[in-house]
Amino acid sequence: MRSLSTTCAIVGGGPAGLMTGYLMARAGIDVTVLEKHGDFLRDFRGDTIHPSTLEVLAELGLLERFLARPHQELKYAEGEVSGRRVRMADFTHLPTRCKFIAMIPQWEFLDLLAEDARRYATFRLLMDTEATALLKHDEKAIGIVARDRTGALEIRADLTIGADGRRSRIRDDSGLAVRDLGAPIDVLWFKLSVEQGAPPAVLGRIAAGQVLVMLYRGDYLQCALVIPKGAAEVVKSQGLQAFRTRVARLAGRASAEEIESLDDVKLLTVTIDRLSRWYKPGLLFIGDAAHAMSPVGGVGVNLAVQDAVAAANILVKPLKQRRLTLEHLRRVQRRRSLPTQLTQALQVAIQSNIISPVLSATTAPRVPAVVRLMQAWPVLQRLPARIVGMGFRPEHVRGFNG
Repeated sequence: MRSLSTTCAIVGGGPAGLMTGYLMARAGIDVTVLEKHGDFLRDFRGDTIHPSTLEVLAELGLLERFLARPHQELKYAEGEVSGRRVRMADFTHLPTRCKFIAMIPQWEFLDLLAEDARRYATFRLLMDTEATALLKHDEKAIGIVARDRTGALEIRADLTIGADGRRSRIRDDSGLAVRDLGAPIDVLWFKLSVEQGAPPAVLGRIAAGQVLVMLYRGDYLQCALVIPKGAAEVVKSQGLQAFRTRVARLAGRASAEEIESLDDVKLLTVTIDRLSRWYKPGLLFIGDAAHAMSPVGGVGVNLAVQDAVAAANILVKPLKQRRLTLEHLRRVQRRRSLPTQLTQALQVAIQSNIISPVLSATTAPRVPAVVRLMQAWPVLQRLPARIVGMGFRPEHVRGFNG
């Protein structure tokens, strides 16, 4: 078996893995990132880059280059409840450089990080390389076994970071316990054309038994039809025309003929879970591999990037000194546990107390009292904007100016 060694091996080239690898390479640490796909051009769901992540890019000197790429700026989150238009979040007053959510294909974000990371001799990105198992000695992780186009590959590392998403093979191999918080919903993703005069805002339409979220993407709308858990096959069994009619009625348009096939409708199985412990000797999990998030609020990418910044802030020094201990890994989880738990608790509450009752309702829902209050006192719209746009504990880069 071919083999190589590195100080830090990172499984997964998504936002958490690539940002961690980039920060460590800037700090002069030898890092190897594994990505099982051959490129970043995949049908990502998390295309929202939040103000706190944009702040991190600014601190790294990457913001101007990032915003030069085609994107949309969403300054408000709005909804339509039983025909009444309401505004639920106003991002224009956040204490950040960018007072908006940037809507941009996730591959643009990953490509920017990879492009700049390649400037550093200590950075190695292995595409088309899939981790298949942990490499262990006694109870300590000492690297990973992977497979690329050539065959098996052994990568030995002082630290292995699992950032390979909610279906993490490395997490399964670790034996760490996962706590499932439950998710009563799934989501069907598809695209609609933009009608003339459509507002550039996140717009959720809520009616009896129906929830549709539409994200403005310039020349199209990225749409999410929220359905009860496990109902995707029932919806699809009703046929293409029934789906078109349902979407058109909910979206308030004459037709949805641009949905050419039900193959254009993709299922996102919603999961909310987290590891009870994110680490073992020589091993750490971050991002969705440590805590899978609901699409509520679109905060998954933001949480992943914040994990990456915290991990780099805490681990760079001991990795450089070759003095990494279990306590350093524990500090990463302690730093990120509270914002993770608070975010997931909020998502569970919204799913259970707002979305599920709407999906089971047979009559038109009323605008919730708290939302009516936000319309009377617009300053209240800044609170959900801060929670969604910045999170409960925004992280800031320390150093990494290599």
